[in-house]
Amino acid sequence: MNVNRQTPSPMPSHRYRSHTERVAVPLIERHWPTHQLTEAPLWVPVDLRDGNQALAEPMDPDRKRRFFELLVTVGYKEIEVGYPSASQTDFDFVRALSEQNLVSDDVTVVVFTAARTDLIERTYESVRGLPNVVVHMYTATAPTWRDVVLGHDRESLHRLIVDAAGEVARGGEAHPGVRFEFSPEVFNLTEPDYVLEVCNSLTELWDACPDRPVIHNLPATVEVSTPNVYADQIEYMHRHLARRESVILSVHPHNDRGTGVACAELAVLAGAQRVEGCLFGNGERTGNVDLVTLALNLHAQGVDPMIDFSDIDTVRRTVEYCNRIDVHPRHPYGGDLVYTAFSGTHQDAIKKGFAHHAAAAEAAGVDPGQAPWNVPYLPIDPRDVGRDYEAVIRVNSQSGKGGIAYLLQTGYGIDLPRPLQIDFAKRVQRATDDSGSEVTAEQLWELLFAEYGFDGRLGQWSVEHRADGDHLRVRAEFDGAAIDGAASGSGPVEALTRILAAHGRTVEVLSLGQQSVGSGSDSRAVTYARCGNGDGTAHWGVGFDQSVTASTLRAVLAAAAGISSPRPR
Repeated sequence: MNVNRQTPSPMPSHRYRSHTERVAVPLIERHWPTHQLTEAPLWVPVDLRDGNQALAEPMDPDRKRRFFELLVTVGYKEIEVGYPSASQTDFDFVRALSEQNLVSDDVTVVVFTAARTDLIERTYESVRGLPNVVVHMYTATAPTWRDVVLGHDRESLHRLIVDAAGEVARGGEAHPGVRFEFSPEVFNLTEPDYVLEVCNSLTELWDACPDRPVIHNLPATVEVSTPNVYADQIEYMHRHLARRESVILSVHPHNDRGTGVACAELAVLAGAQRVEGCLFGNGERTGNVDLVTLALNLHAQGVDPMIDFSDIDTVRRTVEYCNRIDVHPRHPYGGDLVYTAFSGTHQDAIKKGFAHHAAAAEAAGVDPGQAPWNVPYLPIDPRDVGRDYEAVIRVNSQSGKGGIAYLLQTGYGIDLPRPLQIDFAKRVQRATDDSGSEVTAEQLWELLFAEYGFDGRLGQWSVEHRADGDHLRVRAEFDGAAIDGAASGSGPVEALTRILAAHGRTVEVLSLGQQSVGSGSDSRAVTYARCGNGDGTAHWGVGFDQSVTASTLRAVLAAAAGISSPRPR
């Protein structure tokens, strides 16, 4: 049976080639599929260089400084700050970092340069006085770039790179704290043997050693394959680089196929020790790899990311201000809606998960914020990143009883009985279907009273406890009628039903539940009463009062009014 009835599209897919036709990936015995991520790599944000060049309006000096201060505050220790030889703004910014002593001794500044003598010299001018510097030289090495852009064959491009690397080395003689980095741009489309040849020659030229390692940064400049292919390429380099103990293997994935995060994670499994990217994934085209997602993915696996995102909203607001780009509401970990459930089944599971988590923490005698996390649909506790629980569950036409009950419980402290949750959910869904809008906790509260509250007036009432039961006197106005009478019963509820019967209203109390809301002088009793009239008609009533008895009378009167004048379902 053919269940796939898709037909060929009109898109000219034949114009493009598989990655296997564009670059050879050496066959190796893979080790990375069996590895696990157990520690954070060295993170290197490139927002101030790679990210900045991708902005429609590049950052002004104030925004660059604010972004730099954010990166330092959250814990980044190696930060690429610009391309000072290509921009006066970048040059002035790097000089300001030095002249205003804005870089602490534990932070390394990375500056970017092309492989040209004049640009290298200008780069060294910019970093004068900075204690720890990485000079990052790049050259595109892929065949298409060699042929179409640079006009070099393999041998002549290699000579150009080595000559420029010699200039980098000579410039570094006057800067004892400088280290060197090389990026073979478009690494993932370059012949592996050629990249290895070029990188090994620079490792030797720069005299790399464990105390002064060279960084070889291998960019997936334009994603062209599935992430496992990039991992194979990284593992090949990891296992064949000369002086491996003197090389920091770095990666720089982009996100053209939407798999930048996966590429980075698999690359680290394959031997990468350093990851360059941008906060929230800003960058050319579809962006650089997202450092926020990478770090919090580790956190969600029980691995310390070594970066502090415990106030994710402040981080996001700063990045949005500096980039002038909003972070998407569905962005992993940082978006406005990522800890929010509208679906009824999700809401019910989350509500139960919260209750289970609180009970487990109490049983273990630990703070819920330190207890093991295992709540359905929430990969991490939102409070880990500075979010509260107010927006975890929000109600619209797709929501169910669990979400509605959760909002009323967290907002107003009331715990609706399950049958009332089911009944109220139908009424909420009708209201949201009519409006097409989300419903707030305050609107749910108002709707609860409109559907089940006592909207009459409870006048004088008194209960006299006797040996044969309770004697109730009550005067009330509700449902357009006056009730004034007295009766005895096993309790005030039975006495009230007798008074109602004497006034022509048959009311049978089917269920009754109570709880206390608030504490101290603000404490109130809430009663939930479900009443019928004997012919199958039933209705819920909800009553609030500081007096338990008064709340019960209000609930029964509200239910009685609903039986005689039922609201539309």
